[in-house]
Amino acid sequence: MPSLQLLIIDDEPAIRQILSKVAADAGHTVTVAASGEEALTKLAKGDIDVALCDIRMPDLSGIEVVESARRQGIDTQFLMMTAYASVNTAIEAMRAGAYDYMIKPLRNEDFLNRLEQLGDVIHLKSENKVLRELIKNQSNEFWVMTSPVMQAVERLVLKVAQTSSTVLITGPSGTGKSVIAELIHQNSLRKDRPFIPVNCGAIPDNLLESEFFGHTKGAFTGANNAKRGLFVEADQGTIFLDEIGELPLNLQVKLLHVIEDQNVRAIGSEQPRKIDVRIIAATNKDLDKMVQQGDFREDLYFRLNVFQIPLPSLQQRKEDLPELIRHFIQKECLKMGLNGPVEIQPAAMQSLLTYNWPGNVRELQNVVARSLILSENGIINVSDLPQNILSSEYIGDSNGNNCQDNLKRQLRNYELAIIKAAIDDANGDRKLAADRLGIGVSSLYRKLDNSLER
Repeated sequence: MPSLQLLIIDDEPAIRQILSKVAADAGHTVTVAASGEEALTKLAKGDIDVALCDIRMPDLSGIEVVESARRQGIDTQFLMMTAYASVNTAIEAMRAGAYDYMIKPLRNEDFLNRLEQLGDVIHLKSENKVLRELIKNQSNEFWVMTSPVMQAVERLVLKVAQTSSTVLITGPSGTGKSVIAELIHQNSLRKDRPFIPVNCGAIPDNLLESEFFGHTKGAFTGANNAKRGLFVEADQGTIFLDEIGELPLNLQVKLLHVIEDQNVRAIGSEQPRKIDVRIIAATNKDLDKMVQQGDFREDLYFRLNVFQIPLPSLQQRKEDLPELIRHFIQKECLKMGLNGPVEIQPAAMQSLLTYNWPGNVRELQNVVARSLILSENGIINVSDLPQNILSSEYIGDSNGNNCQDNLKRQLRNYELAIIKAAIDDANGDRKLAADRLGIGVSSLYRKLDNSLER
């Protein structure tokens, strides 16, 4: 059950004490108020998820508390308590904005079940908000893992996904660290809970603490409304901290405490809040070197580096290029609204296969998108490729060594990759594949036979 920030409002001390213990024992964070006025003061900060409120109190009735909270824009869910069971009372509370009501004396089991229902409602609203943001930025990325190095990555992903271990993903920019983080989440026991990606380098330093941990209303100048932090949004799920090397030292200390204590305190809040969040971090920086230079805390590094997954550059997984190119052609065609199949000329494919790709998968996607814009009649030609690719004279092996002496061998391998890709696209029809490649069927068979002889 997600942990909730709970406010119990009742003028009877015994009821406050009993319900507080029941809720706290279930893992919720609890504060209390003995009157309607005291409750409104605590609700004004905006960090209360659920208020369990008595309907009949000396100063303000529970319904008046709800009405006042709604007028102030307070988004707390109200669960009303009454010893006077009547349909009219229930309807009046609902009209005022309460979620539901319960009749005193409350049974502990019923109380906790109702809190669980409310927790699901609150998290569903939160997840819908996050989902809308994710959909706007959704990459619908596709990960090809046919090369040996990527098959090794896949094995690590599937092994660690089923655990609750913190994961550190390392590798050059553009290699797909965010895709791997989401794969871990989707293969984990938390897959039905939120996945919250955070770019640590994209948030101004002065807003990081508020974004991470949230703030109450009025906590600082400009805090006109309460804000749930990203760690609270990710409760029961996974938070992905991309570019963790960009995190300033003061936030590194607070993140370390969150990992160790599994609770967060919103700016302006009086109490810490319990959370259950899996952390996946990623960086293209050398954190070992940053630790030695004093730019990254060693204790945080050890906490994050429980299970490391290093990602290879695209240069190290060139076997995946034909499939990746086909995927990005399909993906970008959908984004651009292009109708009909788009083919890539063999010479253009060969240029893409021999290029070094310093920008990795991200650069490949951008090149494919640019080429589609320039292409005509559903064919990507060599002339549609960027000049830097056409003028590149680099051909390297998987270790980045110069291989000009093996040029013929590499070109044969790339030619074979193109042919196999064309056969796959033609669903095994070799005649159709040969037609699309602009060669005879006998030439296609000869090239395949030659490859087998080698």
